[in-house]
Amino acid sequence: MQDIEKKASGDIKEYQNKELIKLLLYLEENSIFYRDHFVKNRINIHEIKSIHDIAKIPVTTKDDLQARNWDFLCVEKTKVVEYCCTSGTMGTPVTIALTEKDMERLAYNEYLSFLCTGGSDSDIYHLMLSLDRQFMAGIAYYAGARKLGAGIIRGGPGNFPMQLDTIERLSPNVLISVPSFIIQLINYANEKNVDLNATSVKKIICIGENIRNEDFSLNALGDRIVKNWKVELFSTYASTEQQTAFTECSNGNGGHHHEELMLFEILDENNNPLPSGEYGELAITTLGVQGMPLLRYKTGDICAYYDQPCSCGRTSSRISPVKGRKQQLIKYNGTTLYPQSVFNVLNQIEYIQDYVVSIYKNDIGTDEMVINIAMPDSVKMHDNKIKQVLQSRLRVTPKIKYIALAEIISMQMSDGKRKASKLIDSR
Repeated sequence: MQDIEKKASGDIKEYQNKELIKLLLYLEENSIFYRDHFVKNRINIHEIKSIHDIAKIPVTTKDDLQARNWDFLCVEKTKVVEYCCTSGTMGTPVTIALTEKDMERLAYNEYLSFLCTGGSDSDIYHLMLSLDRQFMAGIAYYAGARKLGAGIIRGGPGNFPMQLDTIERLSPNVLISVPSFIIQLINYANEKNVDLNATSVKKIICIGENIRNEDFSLNALGDRIVKNWKVELFSTYASTEQQTAFTECSNGNGGHHHEELMLFEILDENNNPLPSGEYGELAITTLGVQGMPLLRYKTGDICAYYDQPCSCGRTSSRISPVKGRKQQLIKYNGTTLYPQSVFNVLNQIEYIQDYVVSIYKNDIGTDEMVINIAMPDSVKMHDNKIKQVLQSRLRVTPKIKYIALAEIISMQMSDGKRKASKLIDSR
């Protein structure tokens, strides 16, 4: 592998063309699924000469991966050293099997991501996320920090007293966490009169949730963090299937694409590639993956990309914050919206302690939405204000249910989830 993110676009494309041809040959020889896929769709891989020809190949979907999970495996199972699985938020979880080479690639990916954030071997990373339960992100960040030569604290999720004690004793300068957990940590610190700005923490790498609006400004969640904690925030986007992350640099203008590790496209409803700046569904093609490579795999995530060089010196493309997931689109009372737009409004209301948005089909087959909210008893009189804000921002007023914070947390972690989910989609 080579770091090509600062090379001329022509050099990058030449490298990617070669890697794509290698991938197609590898898939035809080793992947049961893709061999069938090529035959079924009459694809002659030798006619694919460059990345511009990739649109000739039909897409792969989540349904394919769920239905034929092990037909994607390209190696003997004796070569698999790590099994990871998706969270299952979009249906049945799928397993992604990694070889030793894939683990090295995963570490390299996060090494590049840490470099994007200005990371170095003098950093101490406090990992406030799970390293177990087949969660790829945990091992990826751990392996990347080790490759960087940085210090690592495996703090895990939850347990506010322990997290603050660890920060005080071991002085990490970078946290890696879900941003809504950081909000809860801030609230706890305020209750205990802990001055977070007096701690060693200078950066937070945010995973799993958006912290930016479509124009790259901080959204309500990101804004609430920096108003209480004078830190630099970095947004990331990744998924288990792609085994690759998009991570911001200090300019905060989108997640940088690691060009040597993956190809990506933004597709319209007919699976045609869209130009820079237009929103569509992200499809990825992994490069250098040995165990379970993917070709034109539709992630279900809606975003845009930008191809102007960044002032950080990287010439790689950048992707926008994810606008939403295609399958999670809500049609409610004549309005179409993504759950993320609901989250953005709720995150602006500071006296809301936490929430879960529930979506289900009613008796006549249309979408219903209930917002479960935890908030102090002293401020429940603001119920009308919440409804007014929702109506003005979303043009709809969902049903609101007030429940205890402990119940909200239980809902977020239901069914043995390894990370909190603010959406329960029962449709």
